[in-house]
Amino acid sequence: MIRVALVDDQQLVRAGFRMVIDSQDDMDVVLEASDGAQALRELERIAVDVVLMDVQMPNVDGIEATRVLAARESSPKVVMLTTFDNDDYVVGAISAGASGFLLKDADPEELLDAIRTVDSGDAVIAPRSTRRLLQHVGPLLAGTAARPQLPDLTPREVEILEAMAHGLSNGEIAEKFTVSEATVKTHVGRVLSKTGSRDRVQAVVFAYSCGLVRPEDLLGG
Repeated sequence: MIRVALVDDQQLVRAGFRMVIDSQDDMDVVLEASDGAQALRELERIAVDVVLMDVQMPNVDGIEATRVLAARESSPKVVMLTTFDNDDYVVGAISAGASGFLLKDADPEELLDAIRTVDSGDAVIAPRSTRRLLQHVGPLLAGTAARPQLPDLTPREVEILEAMAHGLSNGEIAEKFTVSEATVKTHVGRVLSKTGSRDRVQAVVFAYSCGLVRPEDLLGG
């Protein structure tokens, strides 16, 4: 059973998410909080697997709460709920250690898939979210630091990184290249290691910052 925490200052939003999540046989909402401060207190006494964390909240916002959680031992995975309406929020969420991003108007199926994917140990960025992420973060990266060099990736690893940057799941990548998911997982692990990326979110940012992927490449995705 996947134990989920909902952290959002809007009670109706939490109620909607709870209804969707609790309808599933493999997951259960075990904690609700209206801001980051309350979430941090509650998460010290209640163990959860995945936290759905709103970005903008009073007192302690989602970015700071995620940063604190990431520093704890055995910290839960965090899926950041956002509208991507502020570049600073996106950059902050990435650096804070969020394992996934989900637009607040995502379909219920996207929400459930994100929870399951992150719980399984894989970061998730939906394709639409990927496009928004790169469109916002890309120019900031290009303007603030020298482009890193693309490491010594094999041709297939480059293809895998591009597919990851376009938001494809391991299953979708396996289908695209007609290989097994186990093979894809091996390639993904090597890509993350060679690029020094903590997870897929970091890999997407790296793919843009080194020039492998451009925001305009994703406009039609």
